[in-house]
Amino acid sequence: MAQLLDVPIPKVGTTTFRPPYTPVTLGAIPGHEAGPHVEPTRYSAIHDWHAKRGVRFINAGLWKRPHSYPGFTSIAGESEDDAANREARNVRTHVGVVDVSTLGKIELQGRDVAELLNRVYINKWDTLAVGRCRYGVMLREDGIVMDDGTTSRLSDTHYLMTTTTVNAVKVMQQLEYLLQAEWPELEVFVTSVTEQWSAAALSGPNSRKALAKLVDIDVSNEAFPFLAVGTCNVRTAGGLVPARLFRMSYSGEMAYEIHVPADRGRAMWEAVIEAGEEFGLMPYGTEAMSTLRIEKGHVVIGAEGDGRTTADDLGMGKLVNAKKWCIGKPLLSRPALTAQDRWQLVGLTALDGVQMPRAAKIVADPDRAAPNPMLGHVTSWCFSPNLDAWIALALLANGRDRHGETLWAVSPLANARVRVKVGSPVFIDPEGERLRV
Repeated sequence: MAQLLDVPIPKVGTTTFRPPYTPVTLGAIPGHEAGPHVEPTRYSAIHDWHAKRGVRFINAGLWKRPHSYPGFTSIAGESEDDAANREARNVRTHVGVVDVSTLGKIELQGRDVAELLNRVYINKWDTLAVGRCRYGVMLREDGIVMDDGTTSRLSDTHYLMTTTTVNAVKVMQQLEYLLQAEWPELEVFVTSVTEQWSAAALSGPNSRKALAKLVDIDVSNEAFPFLAVGTCNVRTAGGLVPARLFRMSYSGEMAYEIHVPADRGRAMWEAVIEAGEEFGLMPYGTEAMSTLRIEKGHVVIGAEGDGRTTADDLGMGKLVNAKKWCIGKPLLSRPALTAQDRWQLVGLTALDGVQMPRAAKIVADPDRAAPNPMLGHVTSWCFSPNLDAWIALALLANGRDRHGETLWAVSPLANARVRVKVGSPVFIDPEGERLRV
């Protein structure tokens, strides 16, 4: 300023000093605590059991989850991928168990819980009976999918909501905000109980046989049908453990979830392993779990629900109840969200026995000069040991009308190209018969 005015600096003067009188670095504001000190690693109550089997853990949000269990059988030199394929085959043919303690769990109590659920989920909830559970999808205010999960009605005024592992905090914050700021008239009390419960999912055609040895209630199909919820006691080496039992499935097979207090999680898990041994039970990790859900066409938030997709894009448009309002529904009719060329969920099967490229884009002609129009992209992919083929879920422009077409999945970064056949995202048991036997 002095130079511009052509006067000495003392004549220009200084600015009025206000605190802080000297600059403060940004690093001083958050302090010394960073990384794991700010976001501590979280472990399930069954973590030590997994660690003793020498598994490699992967991150799921802040949690550590087993990738697979190489060496659980007597197969010499088994790799992680070989183990994951073995585990996925075993769930389809016998029975497997996976630690699902990390899923978000929120208890809702009060006379207006059903009304709250009607407002935050796209489907209807005031018809849910006690002792039943239901799948639901939440939208953001702009109509885009935010999260999905199940909610179970434990009594007239008591419900349990499950969320994805990575969105547990986000959903809890959303519910608290809505109840405090938007709808304070609703009598609903929400409590995060994720760490209070250990949970195991028992999946496969032999799951009922193994479960019958574990619990003290009738788990026949007539007494405990698909989407049933109940309480029971689990027989463990240390005695009976009170539990909540849910008949729901992420694998697409007949399956059950067992929830017990976290301090009894290890005892429950070991009891499951022992009870299922004669039926061919093996534990399985996140890699096999991913393979099973891709085979079944189940979406995940982050891959298929990528912050741009609507329920209809993911094949769940019919879940949007036409007779009620919910968050995000008014904006679903925007032209951009109803356009014919919306990217929609499809299944891809790699032809010629070639490996599916990672995160490939989908094109009609891989030899076309750049810029080559992208018709969509692969969201999740795996080798399916049950189909003996590389398969994928993908988002494809006008995808539901393109079943049967042959396109190309290409990855310029990996210099890979694969012919793929477009079809239904559900590769195994499209009618859902295995869930209900």
